[in-house]
Amino acid sequence: MIAELRKQLETEAAEEEDNVQASIKLSLLFPKIFQKTKQEEEKTAMYGKVVLSFIFVLLLVFSYSIFIGTLDIRSYFFPRLKLPAAAPAPCAPEPPLRVFMYDLPRRFNVGMIDRRSASETPVTVEDWPAWPVNWGLKKQHSVEYWMMGSLLNAGEGREAVRVSDPELAQAFFVPFFSSLSFNTHGHTMKDPATQIDRQLQVDLMELLKKSKYWQRSGGRDHVFPMTHPNAFRFLRGQLNESIQVVVDFGRYPRGMSNLNKDVVSPYVHVVDSFTDDEPQDPYESRSTLLFFRGRTYRKDEGIVRVKLAKILAGYDDVHYERSVATEENIKASSKGMRSSKFCLHPAGDTPSSCRLFDAIVSHCVPVIVSDQIELPFEDDIDYSQFSVFFSFKEALQPGYMIDQLRKFPKEKWTEMWRQLKSISHHYEFEYPPKREDAVDMLWRQAKHKLPGVKLSVHRNRRLKIPDWWQRR
Repeated sequence: MIAELRKQLETEAAEEEDNVQASIKLSLLFPKIFQKTKQEEEKTAMYGKVVLSFIFVLLLVFSYSIFIGTLDIRSYFFPRLKLPAAAPAPCAPEPPLRVFMYDLPRRFNVGMIDRRSASETPVTVEDWPAWPVNWGLKKQHSVEYWMMGSLLNAGEGREAVRVSDPELAQAFFVPFFSSLSFNTHGHTMKDPATQIDRQLQVDLMELLKKSKYWQRSGGRDHVFPMTHPNAFRFLRGQLNESIQVVVDFGRYPRGMSNLNKDVVSPYVHVVDSFTDDEPQDPYESRSTLLFFRGRTYRKDEGIVRVKLAKILAGYDDVHYERSVATEENIKASSKGMRSSKFCLHPAGDTPSSCRLFDAIVSHCVPVIVSDQIELPFEDDIDYSQFSVFFSFKEALQPGYMIDQLRKFPKEKWTEMWRQLKSISHHYEFEYPPKREDAVDMLWRQAKHKLPGVKLSVHRNRRLKIPDWWQRR
């Protein structure tokens, strides 16, 4: 049996050797055929590798698309399946406005508050004086004080931050208390007292015009708070290009002050804020329909106040009283506003007045009768959500305004009252300053003016003649 197996293996080996020899002979006889077959095998193998690589890349892209969410196979195969909405990615907060504040001697600012000190060294956060509590109406024009304080007292998340290197600054703040200077030195507008106010303005402009940063922009990127209508009255024409912080544009020509380059500020309210306004029924808790308490004889458009006094006389639910601003009268006004549904804000010597912002912090829906009023923060705040507006013509039509207010829906009034409570913090001037308070909002507005400032600076550098566009 072993012999038979051995014989079979020898036979198979001989056959295999014969096949090999036959293949060799054929390859020698037909070399091109065999070469071509080998090339076809290599080409087929190469094509296979390419196809496999393509399939691999396609699967990789398909898997990645599903992972990042650009391809949603679940909604294709399961169209009725509702997927949770993805939360939008939070936007990075804008960097704060970088402000350089000039170090002015104290006579230009806090020296008018603390007259006992003869120091001329610039004020610091360590010796920053508190605003006097007994200064009455001077407070309404004190925006300059709070803006300066906000730069001295740095904090996180603010709209503006002070920088010590002017080369890094985007804007330049001039801490001259021009409104307080007028109220302190020049409110009688008579010599010799008013000469102190004038001399401060002259000294300031001499100092600024020596600064290369003023020269570089012509003062266009310099910020001046001037909320009293007579602030900087002697040399105000020299600030026509600068960013002015004003309460309205009632007394200024368009070339001197306008909405394109300047910032509209609220007055600093003089009544206390209503912090515990939580009645069960706010509408019914306020028994007076319409409230006004203040001066009735005013200049310019303020003549409307005298006419309104006649039209609004005789209504039991309307309180319209002539009054001057004393400490007791301010307290009485606060009490009246807190017990009234609507608070009347007619134009005065200028289109705006402190009364509007007293009403806001008292959560009394403002009724605004001032055709040329400009309001602060209007790119952030919609005043129609918590205020009622009447033109002069409408308000002076006998019975019309009162009829409209009496028909005002309770639900709509209540919603306006809620809006007042939610936005009133934007009208608070505080030290230390807080995020989203009035000063923070003002710096945000100043930041919005800077693109126009940059455009004006760049155009001015290449113009060979006075700006032809402004003469059209």
